[in-house]
Amino acid sequence: MAKSKKRYVCASCGSVSQKWQGQCPDCAEWNTLSEEAPATVFSQKHDLSSGGRAVKFVPLDAPTQLPTRRPTGSAEFDRALGGGLVPGSAILMGGDPGIGKSTLLLQTAARIAKNGGNVVYVSGEEAVGQVRMRASRLGLADAPLQLASETSVRDILTTLGSMGAPDMLVIDSIQTMHSDTIEGAPGTVSQVRGCALELIRYAKEAGTVLVLVGHVTKDGNIAGPRVLEHMVDVVMSFEGERSHQYRILRALKNRFGAVDEIGVFSMESEGLTEVSNPSMLFLSGRDAPLAGSAVFPALEGTRPVLVEIQALIVRLQSGATPRRSVVGWENSRLAMLLAVLEARCGLNFSSAEVYLNIAGGYRLSDPGADLAVAAALVSALADKPLPAQSVWFGELSLAGEVRPVSHADLRTKEAAKLGFGKGFGPPDSKVKTAKLEYGAIKQVSNLVDRIMGSA
Repeated sequence: MAKSKKRYVCASCGSVSQKWQGQCPDCAEWNTLSEEAPATVFSQKHDLSSGGRAVKFVPLDAPTQLPTRRPTGSAEFDRALGGGLVPGSAILMGGDPGIGKSTLLLQTAARIAKNGGNVVYVSGEEAVGQVRMRASRLGLADAPLQLASETSVRDILTTLGSMGAPDMLVIDSIQTMHSDTIEGAPGTVSQVRGCALELIRYAKEAGTVLVLVGHVTKDGNIAGPRVLEHMVDVVMSFEGERSHQYRILRALKNRFGAVDEIGVFSMESEGLTEVSNPSMLFLSGRDAPLAGSAVFPALEGTRPVLVEIQALIVRLQSGATPRRSVVGWENSRLAMLLAVLEARCGLNFSSAEVYLNIAGGYRLSDPGADLAVAAALVSALADKPLPAQSVWFGELSLAGEVRPVSHADLRTKEAAKLGFGKGFGPPDSKVKTAKLEYGAIKQVSNLVDRIMGSA
C-alpha cells in the first residue's frame, strides 16, 4: 500500500507545500506552515470535466430586486455595517478574549428576535444554560431566541434544513466547529476553512445573515487561515481595553459599505450601550488647560472623533538612557516627529524621557495627528499650555512642512459643535465653519514660535 504524502498548509495565505519549511515560500511569513491530513475534501482528485450542472448566467443590467438591509436595532452597529445587515451575507467578528463579542451579538440577536426576526444562536463554547444566565443578566431572558450548544457542522446544517431558514445565524465561534468529512482537530486550518465554507454556502443559498465569531492571536489577528477573511463579506474587529469602559466596533472589510467606519459602545453593568457622541467620552475630565495636552479631531470613516493627546517630558541627569514610551500611537511615528523637531527647530529631546498617551485607551492611526502630537510635545517641553479650547491637525513631512489632511471641514465642524473656538492646521485646508477661528501653520517652526510666544 502506497504511503500517503504529508501536506503542509500556510495559515496566512493557504498555500500548500510538500515539506515543512520555517518560512512560507509564497507569502514569506514565518512559522505558519502546519501539517494537514491528506485525506480531506480539498486533497481528493476528481474529474471536473463532466458530471456537473449547468451554471445559469445573467446580464449585469438584468432587472432584479436588490436585497433590503435589515436594521439591527443599534444605530452604532448599523453604522459600522454600512446601514444594516444584508441577507445572505457572511460576517466575521474578531476581538480579544473577554472584550464583549458574545455580549454584543447576544444583544443584537435578541433585539432582532423581539422585532419579529427568526434568529438562531449556536454556541460551541458555552452550554445553553450559561447563555441563558448571561441573557438574564442583560435583561434579555424574554427574547424569542433559539439557542443551541453544538460543534458539529453536519448536525447544525441538518437541523436548519428541516426548519425554515432563519433570518440570522450566529456561530460562536468558528474555531470550535468541526466537520466529520475533514480530518483534524477543531481549530486547525483545514477544519476552520471547511466548516466556514459549508456555513457560508448555506447562508448564500438560504438568504440568511451568517455571523461567525473568530478568535484572535496575541498579535490581534484573527486565528486560523487568512483565507477565511477573503471568504466572508464583512470583517469586523471589536477593540478596546478591558480597563476602560469604551469599545469600538470597526469594519476592516465591507463589500456592502465603506471600510473604517466605527461604532462606539460603552460597557455597563447591563451590557453594552451605544455612545452617540464619542467625542464627549474621550474628552471627559478635561478642566483647565494643562501643558502637554492637545486635542486632535480624528476621522474614523466618515465620523469625526475628538481625542486628547497627552505628552510628558522628563529631563534626566547626564549619562542616563532616556526612555520613549507610547500608548495608543506608533513608536516609529513618534521617533520621526522627535527627529523633525530636533533637526528643523533645534529642540533637544535627546537628554529627556518622552511619554505619549492617547487618553481613554483610544488607538490612533490617522497621519493627521502629527501636528497635534508635535504641539503636545512642544507644550510639555516648554511647560506652557496650548490655547484653551483649540484643536490641532495636520501631517508633518520630514522637511518640517505641515501638509493638508482629508475632510478638514468635517473635523472643524465637529470641534465647533463641541464648543471649541480655535483650530490650527495646514494653510490650504478648506475650512468653512464660521464658529471656529482658524489659524494656518505652514512650517513646524511656526508651531514652535506660536507656543513659545514669539509669534
